[in-house]
Amino acid sequence: MSLHSQEKVDEFKEETYSTSFSKKDYMMFIIPSLIGALLFLAPIYYDGKVTIGVGIMAEFFQTFFEGYLYIFMTIILALSALGAIYTKVAKPGWVIKSEFLQSLFNLHPIWLIIRIMGAVFAICTIFQWGPGWLYADITGGTVLYSLIPVLTTWFLFAGLMMPLILEFGLMEFIGSIFRKIMYPLFKLPGRSSIDAFASWMGSGTVGVLITTRQYEEGFYTKREASVIATTFSVASIAFSLVVITFIGLEHLFIPFYATIVVAGFAAAVICPRIPPLSNKKDEYYEPVGKQISEAVPEHTSNFQWGLEKALEKAQKIQGFKQVAKKGIHNVIDIWFGLLPLVMALGTLALILAEFTSVFTYLSYPIIWLLNLLQIPSAAETAPAILVGFADMFLPAVVGSGIESELSRFIIAAVSVTQLIYMSEVGILLIKSKIPVGFVDLVVIFLQRTLITLPIIAAMAHLFFF
Repeated sequence: MSLHSQEKVDEFKEETYSTSFSKKDYMMFIIPSLIGALLFLAPIYYDGKVTIGVGIMAEFFQTFFEGYLYIFMTIILALSALGAIYTKVAKPGWVIKSEFLQSLFNLHPIWLIIRIMGAVFAICTIFQWGPGWLYADITGGTVLYSLIPVLTTWFLFAGLMMPLILEFGLMEFIGSIFRKIMYPLFKLPGRSSIDAFASWMGSGTVGVLITTRQYEEGFYTKREASVIATTFSVASIAFSLVVITFIGLEHLFIPFYATIVVAGFAAAVICPRIPPLSNKKDEYYEPVGKQISEAVPEHTSNFQWGLEKALEKAQKIQGFKQVAKKGIHNVIDIWFGLLPLVMALGTLALILAEFTSVFTYLSYPIIWLLNLLQIPSAAETAPAILVGFADMFLPAVVGSGIESELSRFIIAAVSVTQLIYMSEVGILLIKSKIPVGFVDLVVIFLQRTLITLPIIAAMAHLFFF
C-alpha cells in the first residue's frame, strides 16, 4: 500500500472514531431510557386495572401512608405560603441568589394570594373552621382528602423518575421514529407521542408535566406545547374504568372506551386547527430557544437518526447527581408551587358547582342540543356535562342518579373526552409557562364538548342503545 493510500485509511479511521459513540454512551442511553419506558409507558395489569409502574409505586405509597398524607401536605401548603410571605416582606439574600428558590417563593401578588388561600382552605378543612360549604365532603374535603393525596404521590414518583425519559435520549429516539405519524396528522413533533402514551396509561397530569418541562427546555413551540397539553393529556384507562363503574355501566366498558377513542381522535384533529390553538405562535420559549431537530437527513433511516440524536443527548449527562437534582427540584416545585393552587382553585370550583346555580344557568344551551340529539333527561344531563370544567369526576357524581342509561353513558364519555378541568389540568397549565390562559381553557373546553358530544351521542344511538 502506498504512503498516500495509508494516510487516507488513517484519516478515515480517525474521522470514523471521532464521530462514533462509545459503549458507555450506548449504556447511558439504553439502561435509563429502558427503565423510564417501563415506568411510564409499559401497561401493567395490577390490582384489577391497567396502570403504569409509576402508578403502582404511587398507589403503594398512598396506601401505606393513608391517613397521614393530607396532614403532611397541609404542613407543606402552610410552609409554602409562609415562605412566600417571608420572601415578599424580608427579601432574604439566600432566596434572591437562587434561581430555583426565586421561582418557588418570589411570587406575583395574585399567585401569593391564591397560595395563601390554599393553605387556609386546607387548615379550615382539617379543623372544620369557617362555613360548612368550605370544608364539606363535596368541596374542600374532596380536594384535601381525595385529590391532594393522589397528586402528592403521583407527582412524587413522576417528578423523581421523569428525568429517565427526558434526559437520556428516549424522547429523541422516539421522536424521530414517530414523526411520520404525529406531524402529518397533528403538526406535532414525534416526541409528543410519549406525552400522550404516558397520559393514556398513567395520568393526564403526568402528560401535562412532561409537556411543560419539554416546552421550558426548548423542545416544543408555544403552539405545539399548547396543543399537546390540551389535546393529548388524555384520561388514563384506569380513570375511565373508575368513571364508568361509578356511573353504573361497567358492563359497557369496551364500547365506552371505543367511543372515547373515536371522539377523542376527532377532537385531536379539529381543535389544533381552529382558534385559540391555531393562533398560538410557532416560537420557542425565549430563554432557551430551539433545542430540537427531528428532521431526518437524506439516506438516513428514522431509526438510525433517532439513535444518533439519543446518543448525543446521553453523552451530555455529566453524572447522575445532576439528574437526581432535577428530579428533586421537580417534586419540590410541584408540592410547594402547584398543590396550593390545586387546593385553592379546586375548592372554589367545587363550591361553585355544588352550592350555586352557575352551571345550571350555563347549561341551558346544552339542553337544547341534547334535545336535538334525542338524549333523555336533558335538563338533568346538561349541568352534569358542563360541571366537568370544575373537576373530571364531578359529572359522574352529578349524573349517577339519572335513570336513563343512555344519558349516563353520554355524561361519562363526554367527561373523559373534555380533558380540560380546573382542579388539576387547568391549574397545571395556568401555573406553567405554556401560553394558555383561563379564557383559552374555557373556549377549548367548550370546543371539545361541542365536537365530542354529537359523536358520542351518535355512537351511543347506533351501536349501544
